[in-house]
Amino acid sequence: MLNLFNLSLKISGYPIEKAKQQLSEILAVPDNDYSLFIENKKREIVDFHIENNPFYKNFIGESKVTKWENIPTMKKIDFQIPLKERLSKGFSKRNVYINSTSGSSGDPMVFAKDKLGHALIWANIMRRFGWYNIDFNRSYQARFYGMPLDFIANRVLRLKDYLSNRYRFNIFDLSYPGIEKIIGEFKNRKFDYINGYTSSIVLVAKYLKKRKLVLKKICPSLKACIVTSEMLFEEDKILLSERLGVPIINEYGASELDIIAFENPNGDWQVNAETLFVEILDENNQPLPYGKEGRIVVTSLYNKAHPFIRYEVGDFGILDEKSTPKKPILKKLIGRTNDVAVLPSGKTSPGMTFYSITKKLFDDSGNVKEFIIIQTKLDTFEIQYASDMPLKKAEIKTIESVFSDFLEPNLKYIFTRKEILKRSETGKLKQFVSLINNQI
Repeated sequence: MLNLFNLSLKISGYPIEKAKQQLSEILAVPDNDYSLFIENKKREIVDFHIENNPFYKNFIGESKVTKWENIPTMKKIDFQIPLKERLSKGFSKRNVYINSTSGSSGDPMVFAKDKLGHALIWANIMRRFGWYNIDFNRSYQARFYGMPLDFIANRVLRLKDYLSNRYRFNIFDLSYPGIEKIIGEFKNRKFDYINGYTSSIVLVAKYLKKRKLVLKKICPSLKACIVTSEMLFEEDKILLSERLGVPIINEYGASELDIIAFENPNGDWQVNAETLFVEILDENNQPLPYGKEGRIVVTSLYNKAHPFIRYEVGDFGILDEKSTPKKPILKKLIGRTNDVAVLPSGKTSPGMTFYSITKKLFDDSGNVKEFIIIQTKLDTFEIQYASDMPLKKAEIKTIESVFSDFLEPNLKYIFTRKEILKRSETGKLKQFVSLINNQI
């Protein structure tokens, strides 16, 4: 079989063989020397951008950087200027990889990566998927991501999928008939693994449970499922494992950076210390020790086209106490920093915690397939849900009572049943949304 994936990278100008060699050299650095190796890479990328990127030099200011901890952090909002004004000398839109973030965190952004840096990212992704005997050139992927509705853009993406040995499902139709069509494809195609948005794959698993089916029995070639882009709750991981019949692998990443953490075969969420430097910072932008919760801040060590240095991805997390410089472990990923419910009393509640409480209540009956929570006013929350049957008055009363205990009394709740919940243009389901503008 032709190595179509490697070939497609080469045709696009990404030097994958050179990148694989560079990755081998990074991996060969001894554990005892890795801390110094990373320190040198951090200094190299900062010095490069100060010298070659006017945007970053202006961002840093005139004062000489002497300590890493004093380098200011970057946020998406800092990049809200035209891309050409953010590129380093020697780079233009013609010789870089360009893409954009989904905007799910409120600040969509166009970004760039230099071609060797982008190839290095792919080399490392291929290595990590290889932990589960997944070969990008040979393994057939069932892909649960969004797709453009424009005819030409859709055809281009389909061709790209073909060259990448993957089949893309329409996740905008996850009705029962839509899921039946998906299952039909698993009967007819020899998929090796599933990769895509957590919420979409969970919906398929819930339907399989309803039908008392296991996907591995329908598609015996299936070996693994990698979920990404949305939170994976433990109860959903159990459901996926039972109904898909294969290992469930949790991936955490950011399109503008790389995979940030990827679950290894031992069940640890292994942080990418090959192409990134990941920190957990306190409110004063100072690094926290392992085991302490703070903001996740990431530096892209090899992207020379565009600076991502001490870049805030918008999440809270904890690095495990057993972490080492060469093998950091993400102990816990906590909700996004901007997904916070603000209450009339001034109390705040992380949106994902609020969501997880609701999820446990809904999962008791199995009636509600999925839902989102929208804070429309300081004292009002709308809960949009898709279900087989409308919620009963007694169920709504129980939910309101739990919310009253968990949040505070005298809040208003609007329950809205829908056939299908609206997803973003990329196909993601944003599970908690605040429409109020309070500053925390």
